[in-house]
Amino acid sequence: MSDHPTLFDSIQLGAITAPNRVIMAPLTRARSLPGYIPISALKAEYYAQRASAGLIIAEATGISREGLGWPSAPGIWSDEQIAAWRPVTGAVHDAGGRIMLQLWHMGRLVHPDFLDGAPPVSASATTAGGLAHTPSGKQSYTAARALGLDEIPRVIADYVQAAKNAMAAGFDGVQIHGANGYLIDQFLRDNSNFRDDEYGGAIENRIRLLREVTQAVADTVGADRTAVRLSPNGETQSCDDSNPVALFTAAAAALQKIGIAFLELREIKSFGNFGVTDVPRVSPDIRKVFTGPLVLNQEYTRDNADADLQSGLADAISFGRPFISNPDLVEKLRDNAPLTPDNYKTWYSDGPEGYTDYPRYGGA
Repeated sequence: MSDHPTLFDSIQLGAITAPNRVIMAPLTRARSLPGYIPISALKAEYYAQRASAGLIIAEATGISREGLGWPSAPGIWSDEQIAAWRPVTGAVHDAGGRIMLQLWHMGRLVHPDFLDGAPPVSASATTAGGLAHTPSGKQSYTAARALGLDEIPRVIADYVQAAKNAMAAGFDGVQIHGANGYLIDQFLRDNSNFRDDEYGGAIENRIRLLREVTQAVADTVGADRTAVRLSPNGETQSCDDSNPVALFTAAAAALQKIGIAFLELREIKSFGNFGVTDVPRVSPDIRKVFTGPLVLNQEYTRDNADADLQSGLADAISFGRPFISNPDLVEKLRDNAPLTPDNYKTWYSDGPEGYTDYPRYGGA
């Protein structure tokens, strides 16, 4: 292989050999039964259709009832959930694919309606802006309570158990969701973390939960089967930081020491069609301290994906929304074929429409 890989060259992501560098990003799609149990047959068909991705990172999945606040999202804390995931991973493997599970604790973004009226937990007693998706419609977020020091080991243990459960369900590894304003991100950023103990204040303290969760999961399933997602992209779900370069480079350096399989970054870029140009990219600074595989995500096209691979900034690119409506996205990108647009109205519905019924690509 040349010094300048393309999207279609293989890559080693820890223990996983990916045949190409087109990664399927995690996408919340709901379609689970009461008890946060994935609808096995439907999800198996959906993910198997997309098995030509170099690696599938399955949708964000709750590590505990405390951490899950999205209607019809799946969990990975019960035996029933583990059993329901097995046909999904089996279908992907039978189709020649590889699949990891993203481990999710939403923190203050869990509405009390999911917790029998109890408040959500977070780094500090804060309230997220915006509206929560709940079974009875959108509602304002409510004030979270700060996790006690004595509770943090329990939360770490929940991540560890979820990782064990994911492996028991047949996944090839796990990705820790440290992005998008959820619990770990709430600890990372200084506009949501006002703690005065060893988990707050200085950057080294604010990255402590991320570091401890990642180390504990890596010790359990192997660092080569553990990945992390961060979002050094400005404000996200009302989480923000006054010095993102210092924060996220420190976080990436800590993950480098653990030796994770890869780091995925969701960032807002100044190119493409995202329409945001005033948030500088942090990935060039992270690239200096993180020498493992770096996967970049957000509004990529084939052209700018190739550019970031050619420059050495990225080792692989994860695509989210294009995979919704283009199950064989890898083949379409390879042929420069036009992409099928997705339908937002069916993103979170409860059946096959807008999920498994997008047409296959016949090739050039």
